[in-house]
Amino acid sequence: MKALIKRAGNKPISDSELSKYLDKTLSRFTAGKKVQKILIVPPDFTRFYSMSGKITSMLYAKLKDSCTVDILPALGTHMPMTEKELNDMFEGIPHDRFFVHDWKNDVVKIGEVPKEFVNEVSEGLVNEKMDVEVNKMFLDKTYDLIISVGQVVPHEVVGMANYTKNIVVGIGGNNMINKSHMLGAFYGMERMMGRDHSPVRKVFDYAQEKYLSSFPLFYILTVTTQNGPSADIHALYAGNGRDAFEAGVKDSLEKNFTFLDEEPEKIVVYLDEREFKTTWVGNKAIYRTRMAIAEGGELIILAPEVKRFGEDDENDRLIRKYGYIGRENILKKVDENDDLKNNLSVAAHIIHGSSDGKFNISYAVRHMTKEEIEKANFKYLDYDETVKKYDPAKLKDGFNYVDGEKIFYISNPALGLWSSRKKFEEQ
Repeated sequence: MKALIKRAGNKPISDSELSKYLDKTLSRFTAGKKVQKILIVPPDFTRFYSMSGKITSMLYAKLKDSCTVDILPALGTHMPMTEKELNDMFEGIPHDRFFVHDWKNDVVKIGEVPKEFVNEVSEGLVNEKMDVEVNKMFLDKTYDLIISVGQVVPHEVVGMANYTKNIVVGIGGNNMINKSHMLGAFYGMERMMGRDHSPVRKVFDYAQEKYLSSFPLFYILTVTTQNGPSADIHALYAGNGRDAFEAGVKDSLEKNFTFLDEEPEKIVVYLDEREFKTTWVGNKAIYRTRMAIAEGGELIILAPEVKRFGEDDENDRLIRKYGYIGRENILKKVDENDDLKNNLSVAAHIIHGSSDGKFNISYAVRHMTKEEIEKANFKYLDYDETVKKYDPAKLKDGFNYVDGEKIFYISNPALGLWSSRKKFEEQ
């Protein structure tokens, strides 16, 4: 079915326009069907600015009186959402409509991506099959419709989020999460970020075509930019095929990708205290700026509410054990240690979060000790002391002068990708 696309004009899409678009979308995808039960799969709080929460709330309000609506946030390996996060992101939805995805225990294998295919798309870097697993709720035949809601934005593992990633990773299982992350790390995130047809995306496309297309699933996708404590929606896409995602990719590259003609010696990134509680998520500050910062430069990450490394206890333990020690070092550790072999997504995360000596990374924190930060191979800064100089309330996105020093400031790394033209073209 052809994608239903809505792009903003001079102003972002308003709530009334969004509501009308959702009415039209529901009308199209429920036409001729008796819809009594629906499953919605939105992202979790770490994608707050996707505006998927607002969309999910609107969908719930439109559907609750005519059918049963269940909501399964696409946690992946992230921590379950708190009651406050549910209230803040999904206004007006009772908490008993939400279910928690357990990526280790709640998944069922529905197929696999053969090793020959993985070997081909990875240019020989990976020669292992990948299991396609989904949460058992996804397989419940009593659902007449499944709606996956998410944001198209540059991404370090797949190139461009969202689309099928929301299903095979967001409510997927250990095998796909681990192996897709490692595939991306082996291939090189600089080669993928901001691009559509990456090896990982091709794996997800295979899963969509072979195993997901028979389900009553369609996608609602957004392209957004931050606007203070909220975000503006610039475009919407609904469809059950790839054309909706491709339209989103094109628009996201215009709205979320910033080319720099000079490479900053110092980049300062702020991690929103509501959204970023771990380096597992907060390291987007590293992923999204690594192609922008000058060789030997400094990245300062202002992280007022970062309290630990991993979202999952075991992942946190492994990151503390090995630290962000760089690509070559962690690949050796994978060969030598079963705990990393069995948790390849952690190994991939460590590769992604390491600068490999190309630039320095400093974490300015309140809730972690100097010893914890330095043991993980970052430099430690005291948050309250650091913001006396680099105050997020005074800095504007882009270049700033602070006490005569030229810095580049980013208020939310999750909503974009920054690169020098030279580095992007080299990749």
